[in-house]
Amino acid sequence: MSFELDFSADFRPLAARMRPQTLAHYVGQQHILAEDKPLYKAVASGQLHSMILWGPPGTGKTTIAELAAYYADAEVEKISAVTGGIKDVRAAIERAQQNQQVNRRTILFVDEVHRFNKSQQDAFLPYVENGTVIFIGATTENPSFELNNALLSRAKVYVLKALNQHDILQLLQRALSEDAILSQQVIQIEAGVLEALAKLVSGDARRSLNLLEMMCELAEQGPSGKLLNFDLLAQAAGERYSHIDKGGDQFYDLLSALHKSIRGSSPDGALYWYSRILEASGDPLSVARRCLAIASEDVGNADPRAMQIAVSAWDCFTRVGAAEGERAIAQAVVYLACAPKSNAVYSAFKAAREAAKQYGDAEVPVHLRNAPTQLMAELGYGADYRYSHDEPNAYSAGQQYLPDVLQGQQFYYPHERGLEKQIAEKLRYLKQLDQQAK
Repeated sequence: MSFELDFSADFRPLAARMRPQTLAHYVGQQHILAEDKPLYKAVASGQLHSMILWGPPGTGKTTIAELAAYYADAEVEKISAVTGGIKDVRAAIERAQQNQQVNRRTILFVDEVHRFNKSQQDAFLPYVENGTVIFIGATTENPSFELNNALLSRAKVYVLKALNQHDILQLLQRALSEDAILSQQVIQIEAGVLEALAKLVSGDARRSLNLLEMMCELAEQGPSGKLLNFDLLAQAAGERYSHIDKGGDQFYDLLSALHKSIRGSSPDGALYWYSRILEASGDPLSVARRCLAIASEDVGNADPRAMQIAVSAWDCFTRVGAAEGERAIAQAVVYLACAPKSNAVYSAFKAAREAAKQYGDAEVPVHLRNAPTQLMAELGYGADYRYSHDEPNAYSAGQQYLPDVLQGQQFYYPHERGLEKQIAEKLRYLKQLDQQAK
């Protein structure tokens, strides 16, 4: 028995085969790589500078480094800070010095650079300073906390963002039509499958291509080619698939369950539904947005701090990333669930909007009008207005603030819960003063 090896076969994974060879094929990161942006111009012209690329996995950090080397006609020395050390750095520097002697530039690309400690970072710092290497570091962690100030001062930080679903879809469609292997296969795709895959990967381009390749390998060859369907996506994605449905209805069901659990003061239920959303690769910021809505709709003035905590959780997520940020959102979810509840502001606002629609032509009482001209002053605009800060208790008892047609109308009825209990007491006291002033 004899056989021949096909040495021309490309055994690289799909993500490697689809790595862009030119800037024109790079997908995403238009905030730094649009044609009018400085980084695009620097890479395209080959006039490179040391840089740190900070962003989530699968957002194109390594690709930017390779494109930079291509356009600059430079050698690339790659080091992984996970497995490498000072010995690897020194060896790379020696090769860079040899390249320098033949007038060839070297890019020192350090992946996961935040894994290097201070002494390891210091090892290549002088060679960045004297131009022996152009340093490009890739990190998923905040450089401000993980990298030396000396290194930060010599490299410009570029923030990469998770790709949006449109970008991921573009990559998947390009792989199906342009990849040397997949384009030779007859592949049928069930409606909505690619969209679900794009949602599933949370902006990670590499993972989207890996899943697509796995699905194509798992798919059985039928009379009309291979069929990629939702069952196959579930097999390829495993636990992270978590039953994402075609139309996205289940995601909104989960979000609704979260909202109603918080409204019902169940922190356990709220945390469970939040976790379900995360396990289904839902966007954590969609939960942060819902928390802000809940803070005003369901908690309101019963606990005004709820709004601050919801905003802070959102801000924390954008500052520190998913790992710690998801926990911050969990803190907000629990706080909102445990907070006293009041929809009084929500109800008052709806009632006031309805009144504004019904009585949209009601005149502003004369004493509340502004008088910027002499004529308006002569017409009595603002004449009888009482400045509350000059009155006892900083309150102008009996002064009218609604149009005549709505005089006596009340929109806001605070509940006897949380801080609104105190607000209700104050409003009752002020109403007594109004009655005494009549």
